[in-house]
Amino acid sequence: MLHARLNLLLLLQPTETERCIESLLAVFQRYAGREGDSCKLSKREFVAFMNTELAAFTKNQKDPGVVDRMMKKLDLNSDGQLDFQEFLNLIGGIAVACHESLILKP
Repeated sequence: MLHARLNLLLLLQPTETERCIESLLAVFQRYAGREGDSCKLSKREFVAFMNTELAAFTKNQKDPGVVDRMMKKLDLNSDGQLDFQEFLNLIGGIAVACHESLILKP
């Protein structure tokens, strides 16, 4: 049933939201698995993601340990890797922070 729905969605023109979801999946998959598990980001893969995809954030940090601390905070099951759900917690947190900054602007 789910597979049939997914096939139907592929035939339709994707919505903006669906394209955003596809983009998030593609970005995660681009970095995950370079060092092993293709369903998780290792610490090195996470650092590469941060330095490439969120370069404005990492380059403006004065604290060199901020990315390591972010990884630890996001790694809810403490396995030293980030699965897609943990990755989405980062993306969601950034989106919330951006949304709040827009609301607070006069």
